[in-house]
Amino acid sequence: MKYVLAGASGFLGKALARDLVADGHQIVRLVRRTPAAPDEVRWNPAEGELDAAALGDPDVLVNLAGANIGRPWTPTYRNTIRESRVSTTATLAAVASRLERPPVLITQSGIGGYGMDLGDQILTEDSQLGEGFLSDVVRLWEGALEPAKEAGSRVAALRTGVVLDRYAPAFQLLSLPFRVGLGGRLGSGKQYFPVVSLTDWLRAVRFVAEHDAVSGPVNISLPAPATNEEFTAALATALHRPAFVPVPGVLMKVALGEFVWELIGSKRALPSRLQSNGFTFHYPTVATALSAALN
Repeated sequence: MKYVLAGASGFLGKALARDLVADGHQIVRLVRRTPAAPDEVRWNPAEGELDAAALGDPDVLVNLAGANIGRPWTPTYRNTIRESRVSTTATLAAVASRLERPPVLITQSGIGGYGMDLGDQILTEDSQLGEGFLSDVVRLWEGALEPAKEAGSRVAALRTGVVLDRYAPAFQLLSLPFRVGLGGRLGSGKQYFPVVSLTDWLRAVRFVAEHDAVSGPVNISLPAPATNEEFTAALATALHRPAFVPVPGVLMKVALGEFVWELIGSKRALPSRLQSNGFTFHYPTVATALSAALN
């Protein structure tokens, strides 16, 4: 198959590109600079510019582009977070709508779109999006797929938990306190903390791309959801380190602002759409997913 990747220079983009090439698929990387390799095509999503003819006849367009949400959400940076996701998705959707053969269009999305703190509520793809900045971003992000859908493309939005891999930036930040012996739960620790192994994330993307029955929102998180307390205990065990330095939620709120809800807000998400279509996880529990990440 021929894949077009936006965000191919990020951690997940590089991992997906390696995985696809290793299996013999053709990839085209979208870049914002002058192309430096035969498999690169220049685009300018801020202006909606991408030459459809330069893509040839792709089977799948994948958007993994988006500004880091782990920085302070100033008014200016909120706009950057939003536009970096919406403009890239909208540009790809517009191109998909113009291609003679409608490709599959997949965009990364945010599991934080369900809301800031949902307690024990089970969240499937049929659950309503919540309130707050990230929920609003997810509505616009996924809504930008609509022109491609109307033109006949199958579209999907991957609502992904924290991807676990020793080289993943988010996982490195989470595990750093444990590596120096200062790890512990975040806040109360009772909140559900959606995660997934890199291996299963890659397999899920490929599954969505290849299975015609899968469309719309797709949760990518462990089928056995873990609380933050369970996650931190498993991480400490996997690293052979203690987990006795809890971080009070009030301090996190002062330091991180609204972003704190990505860490202490409870999201008990289930990958119902994947599983109902026959997808199985290689690493379905937090212990196995962490073992895979560290090995």
